[in-house]
Formats: sequence, structure tokens, C-alpha cells
Amino acid sequence: MRFTLFLRSLLFFALMTVATVVWALACFLFAPLPYAKRYYWTSRWNVFVIWMAKVICGIRYRVKGVENLPDSPAILLSKHQSAWETIFYLMWMPRPLVYVFKKELTYIPFFGWGIALLRMIPIDRKSGRDAFAQVVEHGRKRLADGQWVIMFPEGTRIAVGRQGKYKQGGARLAVETNTPVVPIAVNAGECWPKNSFVKRPGVITVSIGPPISPEGLTAVDLTLQVENWIESEMRVISPAVYRHQNGDQTRDQPRDHTASKGKRAGRNNRIS
Repeated sequence: MRFTLFLRSLLFFALMTVATVVWALACFLFAPLPYAKRYYWTSRWNVFVIWMAKVICGIRYRVKGVENLPDSPAILLSKHQSAWETIFYLMWMPRPLVYVFKKELTYIPFFGWGIALLRMIPIDRKSGRDAFAQVVEHGRKRLADGQWVIMFPEGTRIAVGRQGKYKQGGARLAVETNTPVVPIAVNAGECWPKNSFVKRPGVITVSIGPPISPEGLTAVDLTLQVENWIESEMRVISPAVYRHQNGDQTRDQPRDHTASKGKRAGRNNRIS
């Protein structure tokens, strides 16, 4: 069984590598197109990779809480366990996404070149306060254009069943721009583990929480509400994982009930 998973993962990796090279070169052809079309054609790589993960590795997904996605600009703050969600969100979300990421990713051959042609927000973490000022400046413009900014408040991929320190960058941007925050819990690490070559079959759950208005909140308070919702929801979508932790490696957080209710509906709990 382990050997079979390895072979499937090897095939998946080989095809993804080829697709990345082909799509990156194609992206230069898409560059002169209007941004909406350029974004669409670039994200076909994401569609292909998620499809391959399903067909070759047996990784399917379901989405809960689609009705919570607002019909207006928003800042998405997501749990981060795997590369899977970074690929999935770009192709699945109904609005163009703006990722905030370290600029070193744009130096990666082919993959980074494709990202550089999109309206993302690469930052130099060494710049400190200047880096955040850049996020606010570009984030404000992207939100005004109707796009959604997405950030991973833990900053890096966190192993299954663990909790990282939630940083306040996304909440600070929300407060600065008076934009609602949408928390997202995802357990992709159970199928696509951090730093693991072998992918495991299963169903990944993406759970979208009610949007939280930053009005009257500090970045600290808003971050805490996001953390409470995500970490509580992780125990709902991955009960076996947290049950086996016995409280030794994670911090139990109370569920937050203060967020406002979203407007959008459709596609709930559908397994793809």
C-alpha cells in the first residue's frame, strides 16, 4: 500500500512539474490580455493540479459555509497546513485573489514567474514596518478593485493537529481598510502533509466561517476572534486528530459567536 501511494505521488509530481513549465511559458502569452482573462487562464494550472490530485492521488474535497462568502471585498484568513489550499483557493474562489507572500517565491523558476504576472503582494520580510505599509498600500488598491486579499495568519504551514502563533498582519489590514474578515479552517495536511512527498487519499474539508466586521475592534481583538473560530472549527472537521492529541500539543480555544452572518449561498458540502 505504501509503495502504491509512493508511485501515485511520483506520477503526480512528474505531471505537475511538466504542467508548471508549460503553464509558466504560456503565462507570458497571457500577459498582454486584460487582467480578468490573464487571471483566468493562469489559474487553469491550479484547476489541473487539483484535478490530478483527485484522479491520481485520490484527494477529493468538500466545502462548508459557502453562504458566508460576502458579495463585497473581503480579507480571507485561513489555516495553513499544506500547499494544497494555496493552489485550491486561487481556482475555486468566486473572486480574484490577492496573495500576500514573501517575494523570494517569485524567484522560483517557472512557478515564480507565473505568480509575478499576477497582481499579488510580494513582501520583503526584512523590511519590517515598511513591509506592512506596502501591504496596506497595495491591499487597499486591490480591495477597492473588488478583489479579495488572502493571508495565512500563522505565517507558515503548520503540522496536522498543531497550532502556530497567529500574527496580526491580516487583522491590521482589515482594521486599516475597514474590510470584513472571513476565517477559513482547512485540514489539507491530512492528505497532503507538510514536507511529505507521499500524498494520501481522502476528503479535505474547507470550512468557511461567517465574516467578522473589524468595526470597533483592535487588531489584537480581531486576530483573537479569527483564531478562536479557526481552531475551534479544526476540532470539528478533524475530530480524530485532536482527540488523539489529548491536549498536549494544541491549545483549546472557545468558539467565537460574535461574527455577523454572511450572504452568499450555494455549493455547500459538495464533495468533488
